[in-house]
Amino acid sequence: MKKLYILILVAMMGFNLQAQQVNMDLFKSMKTRNVGPAGMSGRITAIDAVDDDPTIIYAGSASGGLWKSTSGGIHWEPIFDDQKVHSIGAISIYQKNPSVIWVGTGEGNPRNSLNLGYGVYRSLDAGKTWEMMGLEKTRAIHRIIVHPDDPNTVFVGAIGSPWGEQEDRGLYKTTDGGKTWKKILYVDTKTGVGEMIMDPNNPNKIFVNMWQHRRYPWFFESGGASSGLYVTYDGGDNWTKLGDKNGLPKGDLGRMGLAISAANSNKVYALVESKKNALYVSEDGGSNFSMINSGDDIGDRPFYYFEIHADPKNENRIYTLYSRVGMSEDGGKSFKQILQYAGVHPDHHAWYINPNDPKLLIDGNDGGLNISRDGGKTWYFAEKLPVGQFYHVNVDNELPYNIYGGMQDNGSWVGPAYIWRRDGIRNTYWQEVSFGDGFDVVPHPADSRYGYTMSQGGNVTRFDKLTGHNRFIKPTHPDKDVFLRFNWNAAIAQDPHDDNTVYYGSQFLHKSTDSGETWEIISPDLTTNDSTKQRQQQTGGLTFDITGAENHTTIIAIAPSPVDPNVIWVGTDDGNLQVTQDGGKTWNNVASKLTGLPKASWIPQVQASTYEAGEVWVIANNYRNNDFSAYAYHSKDFGKTFTRIADDSKVWGYALSIMQDVEQPNLVFLGTEYGLYVSFDKAKTWNKWEHGYPKAVSTYDMTIQEREADLVIGTFGRSMWVLDDIRPLRIFAANGGKAPAAKITAVPAPDAYQVEIQQPHGERFPADGKYAGENRETGGRLSFIINDDKEKLDTVTVNIYNQAGEQIRTLKTAPQKGVNRVNWGLDRKSTAENAGGNRGRRNGFYEPSGGDALPGTYKVEFVYGEEKAETSINVYADPRIEIQLANLKAREDFTKKLEALQTEMSTATNQMSEAEKAIKKVEDMTKDLDSEEAKELAKAAKEIKKKLETVKEAFNGPTREGQGIVRNLYPTTMTMQFAPRRYVGSSYGAPGETEERLYQHAKESAEEAFKVLEEFMSGEWKAFEEKVKNTPVNLFEGVKEK
Repeated sequence: MKKLYILILVAMMGFNLQAQQVNMDLFKSMKTRNVGPAGMSGRITAIDAVDDDPTIIYAGSASGGLWKSTSGGIHWEPIFDDQKVHSIGAISIYQKNPSVIWVGTGEGNPRNSLNLGYGVYRSLDAGKTWEMMGLEKTRAIHRIIVHPDDPNTVFVGAIGSPWGEQEDRGLYKTTDGGKTWKKILYVDTKTGVGEMIMDPNNPNKIFVNMWQHRRYPWFFESGGASSGLYVTYDGGDNWTKLGDKNGLPKGDLGRMGLAISAANSNKVYALVESKKNALYVSEDGGSNFSMINSGDDIGDRPFYYFEIHADPKNENRIYTLYSRVGMSEDGGKSFKQILQYAGVHPDHHAWYINPNDPKLLIDGNDGGLNISRDGGKTWYFAEKLPVGQFYHVNVDNELPYNIYGGMQDNGSWVGPAYIWRRDGIRNTYWQEVSFGDGFDVVPHPADSRYGYTMSQGGNVTRFDKLTGHNRFIKPTHPDKDVFLRFNWNAAIAQDPHDDNTVYYGSQFLHKSTDSGETWEIISPDLTTNDSTKQRQQQTGGLTFDITGAENHTTIIAIAPSPVDPNVIWVGTDDGNLQVTQDGGKTWNNVASKLTGLPKASWIPQVQASTYEAGEVWVIANNYRNNDFSAYAYHSKDFGKTFTRIADDSKVWGYALSIMQDVEQPNLVFLGTEYGLYVSFDKAKTWNKWEHGYPKAVSTYDMTIQEREADLVIGTFGRSMWVLDDIRPLRIFAANGGKAPAAKITAVPAPDAYQVEIQQPHGERFPADGKYAGENRETGGRLSFIINDDKEKLDTVTVNIYNQAGEQIRTLKTAPQKGVNRVNWGLDRKSTAENAGGNRGRRNGFYEPSGGDALPGTYKVEFVYGEEKAETSINVYADPRIEIQLANLKAREDFTKKLEALQTEMSTATNQMSEAEKAIKKVEDMTKDLDSEEAKELAKAAKEIKKKLETVKEAFNGPTREGQGIVRNLYPTTMTMQFAPRRYVGSSYGAPGETEERLYQHAKESAEEAFKVLEEFMSGEWKAFEEKVKNTPVNLFEGVKEK
């Protein structure tokens, strides 16, 4: 029915469907909201702080940009959102002038889900603005060192892309602030900078670990003959490779951690990956090393984290970063764990020690950033860094609805898209429903208390959101000898036709019709089953790392058709795109029809159309083979032919996700590694969406909450986002991306709810350290489109009518060209005359609010100059409360009775106010005159003023003087009128005996006060007026002619 409405709307408006690039400024009012969570943050890859003022901290994230705190880690702001990439690998502050900051992009932790960068950046104003300084092709920069005495001399260590060989790896140096670069250390295309340190007491002495490594889609290899440790004594002009003759291990080497303490530069630490990983120490400045520790407490995953840091005031105190954090007080001979697997998230990547106070430690890990001020005894979690890496996003149909998704190394979560509470979407409103690395989280369509979560290794559970119970339901094969291959990020899909049917992917497609209790296999092996790419049991190189991250030849996308229950699409990680049209009996691999797509590319997302059974949208990417082009495709004939709809000429970054609108087929959204795009012409042209949205965030997945027409976005680096109410975009898409021809167009309004707003959970006054995601406005959200080229636009008047045709509310707003939004508080105008005075006056207009509008359907009329546009809005009572319309009508009638009394009170108040003004005029007129007449008038004014104060006391009670809290605790005539309003306004029932009694008390008191005022005005005031009129006063007294 909704789709039919849109098509009728298109026909009525005579839209032109020609493709064109769209002016995206027309949508400035439609800002996306970041809803969190930040309670378990994402991977922090780099940290630096101002040594002499460590309240200033910079934190770089794997894919969520660069953040700055000026409060010692309590509050954070993103400062890199306008740049081309958001993956941060290195930060270096020039400490003699901390306004100078260098940042390298592309993280140096080459896991299977890493994000790459685009060069090195410099800020000269402490992060307010940035300039890209080159080295764009390096892809990943793991270390930067700014010369301690010369901000123009900078060393940049490029680790490079792990997905292929490249000549841009190596160590670069500039001596002119980045205008030119010289590669001063290079080994080969396989080897990049794994670590780099500078002697704190000799800036010409630098140690560099050159690390040979390579990642394939199915395998990782750390170490090789090209790896090694190098040292320069002349700032990089000449290098010496250190080896077994210097005490380092023989054979192939891998990644290293390096450290020197400012307390003793002769002591150099080297954590070396080799056939036997071990910690080595030199006592002669790095000329000779000896092995001092080869235990398990020095590190466990060198490719991911293998760092060592020395206390700047104690050369024997060192810290080793790996899954845990160890501290040694004896130069590395023994370690105690200061960060275990509890309290602070494991998997540590970044470390800062303040040189002036080494007890100040800052740790960056897979779960965010933590700070210790007592040498690691206790830790504080910085919870205002929403840099979570979500793989998938789903929504339910609750009211308010919830968002579901799994985060890299941070579990599976559910949280609200908006809340009916104050103070934003706090971290505590997000609930972890399953542990492990989180991937897809799918709520049950009929009862979202239940759903499915996944973790690495193909593990899948059915969760109970209420109790926390997880039922393990991973599919098995009937033949014990058949090994099921599940991808690190395996595929799961809810059947759109049956609530209890779910699909799951290994190399086979598994189907359950009883919510995962039992499974059947409905396909043959849908992958290439290439045994050369099934080496996950040997992956890692010098150090095994068998976690399931390299599982290959697996299903990674499943898309059942919402149109035809027999049509199912499957994408694999080795390049297959399979489709069945008979429920799995037969399959057709249509991958060869994906024009221009290299073989063995990943097919991570397939979207089956909601319009036609044969229509499909396909995302492919090949960056795991060092090909960073964008690949996205569309077919309308079950894959017999495909059209490539995205490439590098149209978008920035390889494609990750796609979503066609469920009501307007021309409206399509595309997520890439570097942002969000929207098409209004069915993917012919793409437009970058940046309104409130980070410019280059990895946009991993999207979905549409159909009831509310919200686009919900899961990002890999900045948690979850919501673009509220995309109905305006549908109108533009129906018109080929252009605004309708009319100067003003009304947009269909979403349903509105008159809800009670609760106080937040947790802290009452949370101060500055608590995160709160952006909440949505309550009330009636009204949108309209202005298409007028004149420079100064007219004011838009919004008139709201009830079903009887009565105008109940008027709003005014100053519009902008394009989409505009105005919020109606779901109230009616007050029937009280003079209510509210000038308070809240905007745009030269203010209409005082009365009580709540009754539930029902209202006509909304937008008036712009001589043109009008109409829509309607449905207003519902709070769905959590049982409410009878008759009671609400009785409440409204009672409120109008109170407003009538308010009108009388307002009239009396205005009368007294005018009298005061008249007295003030007489006082001003006579204060400098000496005639007897003037003195007589001044005396009369003084006396009448005192009498007026007595009259006012009949309304406001006796005047109290003095400082402090001066409050009349007893009811006055003026305050008594508000008492029944407070009672009736807080009830959903009809007004009762209490409300009526309070109204009578207020009315009686008012009538008594009115009588006092009337007697005053007809007696003493009238006499005063006569006296003023009949007393001659020479206003020019004392003025002499020349």
